[in-house]
Amino acid sequence: MTTLGITAPNQPAFSRRSLISTGATIAGALMVAGSSGAGPAVAQSSKLKVVATFSVLEDWLRQIGGDAIALSSIVPAGGDAHGFDPSPDQIARLADANLIFEIGLGFETWLDDMVAASGTTAKRVVVSDGITVRALTEGEAHDHAEEGDDHDHGDVDPHIWGNVQNAIIACKTITAALGQNDLDMRSTFQQAHDAYIGQLSALDRWVKGQIATVPADQRRIVTSHDALGYYTDAYGIEIVGTVLGLSTEEAEPSARQVAELVDQIKAADVKAIFPENVENPQLLEAIASEAGVQVGATLYTDALGEPGSNGDTYIRMMLWNTTALVAGMLGEAAPTTLEATPDLEASPTTPGS
Repeated sequence: MTTLGITAPNQPAFSRRSLISTGATIAGALMVAGSSGAGPAVAQSSKLKVVATFSVLEDWLRQIGGDAIALSSIVPAGGDAHGFDPSPDQIARLADANLIFEIGLGFETWLDDMVAASGTTAKRVVVSDGITVRALTEGEAHDHAEEGDDHDHGDVDPHIWGNVQNAIIACKTITAALGQNDLDMRSTFQQAHDAYIGQLSALDRWVKGQIATVPADQRRIVTSHDALGYYTDAYGIEIVGTVLGLSTEEAEPSARQVAELVDQIKAADVKAIFPENVENPQLLEAIASEAGVQVGATLYTDALGEPGSNGDTYIRMMLWNTTALVAGMLGEAAPTTLEATPDLEASPTTPGS
């Protein structure tokens, strides 16, 4: 199987066994450095050292924590959390962290070993707590089990950020955790949270309004893998099929499965199928050609885009994905840029408004 995951350039990937031994080496080096006597001569930052597991979480934390936290992300923008293997530098980054924020629900299958290897005492915060988790449909669960995958999510879908209401709940969890661990900055975190929730609430209304411009019988899509279940459930779109299952690490479909998907696309009169920013689009493009439909604009699903891209923040990601999906479902040409965006800053800042 060809791995489609993206790892940081010029950094070696590690197996689970070598990850543990690498962590032990790093821990020893940190102990030596800590006993050298140089510590007191270096002023230590009073900022919370915060680690996000991937780019969407990193953006939520940046919006709320701002300059008051020292923030880093394990899987960078454009990286694939499903196919991720940590580097020694990334393991070491966890060693002196105060807080580690994760999605949970089996999304970061590598995190337990990474934490153990680093020796960190950081508190782990699971932002999916309090969110109504989407259970896999019978078809999704069957496809996932049939194709096989080392990255097992069980019977739940971990891609919670597809529904903006879930982002609002996750940001409340983030704000509470930051405030509990830095009492002096609690009110600052809360103010930033309230302003950001105002924007997210306006974004949620905007997405619903845009999807409503598509006739109900045309709200059907095909994507690379099952990362949009929360989005489609929340905003009234049917996923006719996916090229892969829940994980980008799952095996490519057989010729029979491809033929069945092509038949489904034709039968459902799907107008476009959509590649994703963490995927190789070649197979999807071949399926689109066989089915006689257009390839839509690339969606941002399991990761934000690189800085300056159409999806370099969570809000821009949702704006872009919605713009691209609406154009594709209507049979219009795929957009190439976010030419106009709604004024989310003018929205009320009261949470839940």
